[in-house]
Amino acid sequence: MSRFFSRFFFNLILAGMTSASSLAAFAQAPAKFTANPPASADLNYTINAHQSGLSLNGTSILHWSQDKDHYSISTETRAMLLGKILEAKSEGAIDAYGLAPLTSTEKRLRKAPTTTTFNRETRSITFSASEASYPIKGGEQDRNSVVWQLATMARSAPAKFKTGVSISMMVAGQKDADQWTFKVGKSETIKTALGNLKTIKVSKLVKGNDKGQKIDIWLAPAKEWYPVRIRFAEPDGDFIEQTIVKITPQS
Repeated sequence: MSRFFSRFFFNLILAGMTSASSLAAFAQAPAKFTANPPASADLNYTINAHQSGLSLNGTSILHWSQDKDHYSISTETRAMLLGKILEAKSEGAIDAYGLAPLTSTEKRLRKAPTTTTFNRETRSITFSASEASYPIKGGEQDRNSVVWQLATMARSAPAKFKTGVSISMMVAGQKDADQWTFKVGKSETIKTALGNLKTIKVSKLVKGNDKGQKIDIWLAPAKEWYPVRIRFAEPDGDFIEQTIVKITPQS
């Protein structure tokens, strides 16, 4: 069981090009744009997972806050029988590249907390859990902020957020960073506790024989482009999915 839960915790936090004209706003990384992030709100999700033949349910509460110059994301996830299994936070500025993280912290069940630091003075990304270092060029994200960067990009230029468009960005985890590419898919209507929501699906691309994790994100244009569903899927069929049940705007 310990291996099962360790894998679940790891997967859960991974919080994973057509025409030149369509890609003009985002494909040339790093690309500047006028950021228009979603309004501050508290989002409640249900968690459903299938891991190693077992089903697991839980809840997640996400606090998203922004004031045009700064942002903050904090998440608390609980699983039935286990209680709190994850605390995660990302905070930073909002600049010409969108969200600009300063720190990202994660605390898993029975694990020491880790911190990823985006040092804007030395223009480098460093990690408390490794000696790795990566340069900051603009637009880099952490695994907690990347979903909200996509929502910000979509709100900032919805006409360019079209089916088939690819969006690439550097994403930092707990120990290292990697280039992620997302592809904007077709409009989909999904069932939620808030009713049927029209969404735009955005998927992290997995190249060729790469056995990496796939991430699908459903953004709801009528709901501030909030992420109303996120699904993490493994090549062996295991998955973790969170779906919105409540959105509470912050005053």
